[in-house]
Amino acid sequence: MQPDFSTIGPFLPAALVMFAVYRRFRRNFGRQPLRPRRMTIRIVLLAIIGCLLLPEALRSAGYLTAILAGGLLGIALGVWGAKRTRFLQLGDRLYYVPHTYTGVAVSLLFLGRLVYRIVQMYSNGNAAHAANTMDPAQALAPASIVRSPLTLSVFFVLIGYYVCYYSIVLWKSKHIKTEDTEIASAAASP
Repeated sequence: MQPDFSTIGPFLPAALVMFAVYRRFRRNFGRQPLRPRRMTIRIVLLAIIGCLLLPEALRSAGYLTAILAGGLLGIALGVWGAKRTRFLQLGDRLYYVPHTYTGVAVSLLFLGRLVYRIVQMYSNGNAAHAANTMDPAQALAPASIVRSPLTLSVFFVLIGYYVCYYSIVLWKSKHIKTEDTEIASAAASP
């Protein structure tokens, strides 16, 4: 008798999303090693995703307003958080300490909208039909993101925030002076 893996299939995308959310929240607390290559890759990926969503979303004034409002709010939060980010020097390694409240606020906004969309998808009366015919990952696919201006706006808050925040942190790290960094002792390291 062969095991039936079809019953765990719908839970794999949910587990992947939960792991990504956990990693996102973890990066909001404490010092983080400065990894310019990873930050640059994230900036490029988020910019590509944003550009791929633009043509589909620019079909009406409501979507355009959602994109602009979300993007501008994200950029404003990115500038706010980057101004409050500190840099630490531990040995020869440079770390940054993100502004916790700003990062947590953006992460909670995204997580709240994600949970709302999942609850909405399953509570609209078609839950049994959706569970049998639709892959949960398909419900969170980019095509479903552009169906709701609010979801699109929250997604562009996320894109605007991280593209702006990582860009400023990278710029600051290249132009930082020794007196601008805090010196962390080896005893304080985890």
